[in-house]
Amino acid sequence: MSFRLAAYAVCVENERVLLARFVSGAGHSQWTLPGGKVEHAEDPFDAVIREVAEETGCAAVVERLLGVDSRVIPAVQALLGRKHQNVGIFYQVRITGGTLRPEPNGATAESVWTPLADVACLRRSGLVDVGLALAQTLPATGHVALVPVGGLVQH
Repeated sequence: MSFRLAAYAVCVENERVLLARFVSGAGHSQWTLPGGKVEHAEDPFDAVIREVAEETGCAAVVERLLGVDSRVIPAVQALLGRKHQNVGIFYQVRITGGTLRPEPNGATAESVWTPLADVACLRRSGLVDVGLALAQTLPATGHVALVPVGGLVQH
């Protein structure tokens, strides 16, 4: 089983959320939250700011910790074809500057402000739904109930 610790940015402004379109090596595309792997010895707080800058071209500040999501993805659904655990730390962030652009030499093809009403129609990562659920409910424990994956949502 593989394991990944990641930090994700949930940025909601004016009924829109900032999303990044991830393109896999196989050419598959889906929308997700800006964010990604926490590097060895890196603080997740710093990782989310770094990831937003790398993937979107924008500077961000963390406003609050939203919560933590831990899920095991069965091998048949995982991108690499083996059982995978992802622990995601979700932060509410605010964009403070910069211009949206594709990630240079990276897997993020574009970043866009997406109306919240349109999110359900997108082919998206389950991370989007988890992040929005945390932002809307602000659970006291920081743990969101399991968000079911189905329809256009993918791991």
